[in-house]
Amino acid sequence: MGVMDRIAGWAGFEKRNDATDPSWAAIAPGIGWPGAMSAHAAESLSAVFACSTVIASSLASIPALVYRREGDNRLEAMTHPLRRITRVGVNEQMGWPDFLEHLVVSMLLTGNGLAEIVRSDRGQLTGFRFIPWGMVTVQYPSSGRLAYDVTDGRGGTRRLLQNEVLHLRDRTDDGLIGRSRLSRAAETVAGVATANLFARSFLDRGAAPSGAIEVPGAMTEPQRTALRKQMQDRHSGAANAGSTLVLDGGMKWSKMSLSPEDAELLETRKFGVEEICRLFQVPPPLVQDYSHNTFTNSETAGRWFAMFTLSPMARKIEAEFARSVFPSDGGFELELDLSGFLRGDPQTRWANHKIAIDAGVLDKDEVRQIEGWNPRPAAREVISNDA
Repeated sequence: MGVMDRIAGWAGFEKRNDATDPSWAAIAPGIGWPGAMSAHAAESLSAVFACSTVIASSLASIPALVYRREGDNRLEAMTHPLRRITRVGVNEQMGWPDFLEHLVVSMLLTGNGLAEIVRSDRGQLTGFRFIPWGMVTVQYPSSGRLAYDVTDGRGGTRRLLQNEVLHLRDRTDDGLIGRSRLSRAAETVAGVATANLFARSFLDRGAAPSGAIEVPGAMTEPQRTALRKQMQDRHSGAANAGSTLVLDGGMKWSKMSLSPEDAELLETRKFGVEEICRLFQVPPPLVQDYSHNTFTNSETAGRWFAMFTLSPMARKIEAEFARSVFPSDGGFELELDLSGFLRGDPQTRWANHKIAIDAGVLDKDEVRQIEGWNPRPAAREVISNDA
């Protein structure tokens, strides 16, 4: 650090971290890595959209519970403000499922999901406000604590400090700013996009390969231009597929033998879906890719998804809430209850309940409570005392 930098630091001015660091290249609006697609462009790829959506919507659909630790016991905190927020919404415009879905999708596509923690004048938690990452510029002051400059879209900017935000990061290069998966696998994503572009171009030409027109002798440049324009206007595109080609002056049409199968277009696009699924750790059947699917491995894919995709992501979210929302809140913690993921599988869920009852881990009333039912009324005395 130079003398002028040190003097500026003493005066309170802040200097952005080294711009050559790829993580810090992402703090400007957009992705920021050379060759990486923007988040909006990447979502035009159906596999990227499906993978990010299935992860985010799955996490948003499971119960979010707030607990308080008292010694060795853990009790559900029924009166904590966060419990109310998860039930009635994070603010007047957004419910909890929408908020969590936005936050997770932003993290998956840009590497960072950011939300402002809204508190009352007394410091009590009242809600959250989602902030699109493209509206954020991160500063790294000499204090070592991050600061977030947020634009309002009308030229105004306000600063949020590290303890005022919920910052969900994907894997980082420096421990401060997340780096998107789209940038880490930029060549893979670009390859899938290129295959889609080729397929669209192929269909725009009427799903038929190009050919060549043989002309006896030499053509002048105006004749060549006129012929090319006539071919494009009358015989190019899906709407002109099957139109009759009329040639004169000794011209001959020679069709190219290239076909979609020869170009392996379909296989390339199928493999592209598998590549994107690998990038997001999502089993292909969950994004409607059934090319290698059976009923058995479909069930296995669901369990695999819960264990290796949702569980690590849920733990990341819980840890960030512990850091930012409950820093000194008396042993409170958030839990995303992944058992709620079994709501659509009643056979497995009830089999697990039976095992828990038989092993003495739960009783019948506790199972009823888990399922959302009231405890059974106490066993009644024989009617009117055996009357």
